[in-house]
Amino acid sequence: MANILMGNMGCFLTTYLVFCIMLFSANAQFAKKTYLIQMDKSAMPKTFPNHLEWYSSKVKSALSTSPEADMDNEERIMYTYQNAFHGVAAKLTEEEAERLEAEEGVVAIFPDTKYKLHTTRSPTFLGLEPAKSTNIWSEKLAGYDVIVGVLDTGIWPESESFNDVGMRPVPAHWQGACEIGTGFTKSHCNKKVVGARVFYHGYEAAIGRINEQKEYKSPRDQDGHGTHTAATVGGSHVLGANLLGYANGTARGMTPGARIAAYKVCWIGGCFSSDIVSAIDKAVADGVNVLSISLGGGVSSYYRDSLSVAAFGAMERGVFVSCSAGNAGPDPASLTNVSPWITTVGASTMDRDFPADVKLGNGKTLTGVSLYKGQSVLSIKKQYPLVYLGSNSSRVDPRSMCLEGTLDPKVVSGKIVICDRGLSPRVKKGHVVRTAGGLGMILTNTEANGEELVADCHLLPAVAIGEKEGKELKNYVLSSKSATATLSFKGTRLGIKPSPVVAAFSSRGPNFLTLEILKPDLVAPGVNILAAWSEAIGPSGLKIDNRKVKFNILSGTSMSCPHVSGIAAMLKARHPEWSPAAIKSALMTTAYVLDNTKKTLRDASTAKPSSPYDHGAGHINPIRALDPGLVYDIEPQDYFEFLCTQKLTPTQLGVFAKYLNRSCRHSLAGPGDLNYPAISSVFTKKSPTSFSSPVIVHRTVTNVGPPDSKYHVMVSPFKGASVKVEPETLSFTRKNQKLSYKITFTPRIQQTGPEFGSLEWKDGVHIVRSPIVLTWLPPPM
Repeated sequence: MANILMGNMGCFLTTYLVFCIMLFSANAQFAKKTYLIQMDKSAMPKTFPNHLEWYSSKVKSALSTSPEADMDNEERIMYTYQNAFHGVAAKLTEEEAERLEAEEGVVAIFPDTKYKLHTTRSPTFLGLEPAKSTNIWSEKLAGYDVIVGVLDTGIWPESESFNDVGMRPVPAHWQGACEIGTGFTKSHCNKKVVGARVFYHGYEAAIGRINEQKEYKSPRDQDGHGTHTAATVGGSHVLGANLLGYANGTARGMTPGARIAAYKVCWIGGCFSSDIVSAIDKAVADGVNVLSISLGGGVSSYYRDSLSVAAFGAMERGVFVSCSAGNAGPDPASLTNVSPWITTVGASTMDRDFPADVKLGNGKTLTGVSLYKGQSVLSIKKQYPLVYLGSNSSRVDPRSMCLEGTLDPKVVSGKIVICDRGLSPRVKKGHVVRTAGGLGMILTNTEANGEELVADCHLLPAVAIGEKEGKELKNYVLSSKSATATLSFKGTRLGIKPSPVVAAFSSRGPNFLTLEILKPDLVAPGVNILAAWSEAIGPSGLKIDNRKVKFNILSGTSMSCPHVSGIAAMLKARHPEWSPAAIKSALMTTAYVLDNTKKTLRDASTAKPSSPYDHGAGHINPIRALDPGLVYDIEPQDYFEFLCTQKLTPTQLGVFAKYLNRSCRHSLAGPGDLNYPAISSVFTKKSPTSFSSPVIVHRTVTNVGPPDSKYHVMVSPFKGASVKVEPETLSFTRKNQKLSYKITFTPRIQQTGPEFGSLEWKDGVHIVRSPIVLTWLPPPM
């Protein structure tokens, strides 16, 4: 009897398992994802009254006709794109997407991709303070008619940084809207914040409905990141701005006269490309002049990157697009947003710091940084027991990083806990220590962070120190049974040397997508930046942080990107006729590569000189950028010609060609001939025994300085190649005149690594500098 029962049970389980597999397969077959569908706008049959109806018809023609699919009444189309991008975002099964991709008129299909955010002193540091440069802030240059679109987490409109007192009426060309929603009405927009929109259909399709108990389903910012970046771009002057007493002074954006349009594309669970592309598309139609995008995903081919494609469309419409390089440094080739029509911004430090000391029981003092200000204070006259739960071995111990649930209160209670950086947010480690009963925390850098120090607004007394001092500290604790320390906080200190320094976290080149396009383009302040903050969340960003502040100090390429966006707005106000490429050229060719000690910019991760793979053309210099002398201009067709050198198929090129029906004219001999402000040449051997051929690149400069100008060239020497520039003198007789030159790089001795140098055109007033990178590649296998 038991055998019969067991046999029946086995039969039942087998049948049930088969049923589950069939059910899973059926569900997978009909599971829908979001896809961005790019259409050839010019291919619409005349039988359709408008593009939307044609797009809808195309989508419907690809839908499944099974009974299961017929029961689905869900609206498939989520967004319509018609400015920077043409087509729709729609929910489709994988089979439907494949079917639609084969349809005539469909250019490309992009799966929805998840992106993430790249999370007062800077105007003075950049030489932008009115008292020192009043000519920059005349009524004529105030930037009143320039509008910057900020794609981020929204905006906190009540911030004093968005006060519109004294501003002129909103520019007539503005076509944007102030969308209403939870905690946000039309009255929250003004002459400073001229527009605010939300984009969440892609997010909800991927993550689920937004929980309005946890975040605002409106342009209001519950995260703080968007408010911070928007205020950095163009915040109004605010006297007495500070974070808990730190960095006290006047806060203001790069161009206080600029208008802000907030496009909320990021939510608690991330940012999705269908929402981002819709925001870019709307922003272009609304009339923005500059787009500031402090987020990124992975690197993919130009034609497969929907953000890159949309940015190309925005550039075609005359919009300058600035993006953060990413926070994946100091690893090489860690950049995102590398398309040449995007300005890719890395991060650097300023000459301001927030020092804090760790005084050890053995008499030594270690120097670090902190933004701690709270009721819990450690006496500087008393020593407290130290504990480190790691070891000297290379094995990673979760306890050494103070991850949630790893600290034993019996071990850490009443002590200062040493925590290694990594895996969890820095401020979260402090929360873990405090929850376990720790009195304080010392946050130690690992090899990945080197000596770079980033200050945080901790929930308990905490100091961050560099890798070298961290090793010294841990050796002290592990070799002494009675190790002690105390922490002290020194406030704000200015005049730090050397500065600027390239941030260790700032993503690095080379740009492996195209070695001939040097990335990042430049660096700007991105470490310990003070700007406006959302009052919906505490300064640490943790849910348990109940402190309310109007300003916060953050670090990341997310902070450096809006510096460049704001300065681009300033250049657009001064030179409204300049193209996005001309603005980028002015920023790059006037950037500097020496710090405030007159030495080459340094890399925080190594304390050694940085290279163009780290800092691009150099550190942004706004005052010089206003009058660059010469610019390297690039037309949209030139960018398309660059794509024609990238071995793309006609279908892949069509992603960028369809809006204006572009075709390859083959005007560039190779990607290095794009009229880029940086020069990156590649030597390739055809075989192991052959010698690399000379590389010739061409450039054209436009005179935007005095009509009668004569420039002479200077080129740094290279070990591995000789350099010849023809002609060596450029003589201009009128403004906006264009003159061309060519550079011949003849290889002499193959180098094991890249060589860096520069080319400068000088007229006695202007120095137009381009970084040069020479790379030797092995012969193809």
